[in-house]
Amino acid sequence: MKEKAKLPVGEEAVRLKGWWRAHRFLLLRRLSQAFFLLLFLLGPWFGLWWVAGTLAASRTFGILPLTDPLVLAQGIVAGHWPELTALTGALIVLAAYALIGGRVYCSWVCPINPVTDAAHWLHDRLGLQKGWQPKRHTKLWLLGTVLVVSALTGTIAWEVINPITMLHRGLVFGMGFAWALVALVFLFDLLVSRRGWCGHLCPVGAFYGLLGTHSLLRVSAIKRAACDDCMDCFAVCPENHVIAPGLRGKDDDTLLILSPDCTNCGRCIDVCSVDVFAFTHRLDDHVEPPSSPPERSRHSTA
Repeated sequence: MKEKAKLPVGEEAVRLKGWWRAHRFLLLRRLSQAFFLLLFLLGPWFGLWWVAGTLAASRTFGILPLTDPLVLAQGIVAGHWPELTALTGALIVLAAYALIGGRVYCSWVCPINPVTDAAHWLHDRLGLQKGWQPKRHTKLWLLGTVLVVSALTGTIAWEVINPITMLHRGLVFGMGFAWALVALVFLFDLLVSRRGWCGHLCPVGAFYGLLGTHSLLRVSAIKRAACDDCMDCFAVCPENHVIAPGLRGKDDDTLLILSPDCTNCGRCIDVCSVDVFAFTHRLDDHVEPPSSPPERSRHSTA
């Protein structure tokens, strides 16, 4: 008996579920990221000021204020007490991400995510080594450093070099240092540290991870008994250490992925050919029986 060659990551899901179901959350995320970015560019590009501002602070239709809570926190520690509209906007954002999941921002809104995903895709295509991997708590130290520097300098320190803000400035005002900084993030993930920026360094991701620690929206391994150990979910997950507790747990262990590092990107749902994973909420711990085994398994023998 000769073991069949391993299929490329996600290929078995495409064969068994179809191309759309094997890529739906990836495509929806790209549409979501493009939508939010376009909202902020309608004004400077086309004169349609439906949303005025940036992801740091904005006002929609001249009424709804939205403020990045991390920007607000930097302003407060820097000694600049915000106006009521800024506080209101921050509370709206805090409530939304605390409810749906803090790092949903990273995978569904942040315009830097396609940049780092592209770097990861090219990293895999070139067969590069994993590279330097900072400790995962490094981003928490950097978050603390950002607040300390803001307090010492009296400025909103992170916005000076924030790649998210720089990308927005580059799209509005053209080439310059902004694009160079975005390029550095791409090259860092490509050549220095695989998935290093979002997973290990970005203080914005660290902040939203803390914010979403007890959020409702979760991914669950509701059919973990059907898992065929193909490892595709680990291959595509930007924070693959979050999968094992829910997928590898024993009968009495929760099936929910509860780590605040999870970005709720949905790629594990996409690439699983036997539909082990699904979106649910943190109070839902039910188990679904596995369906009939697929006709073709990557690990079957001839």
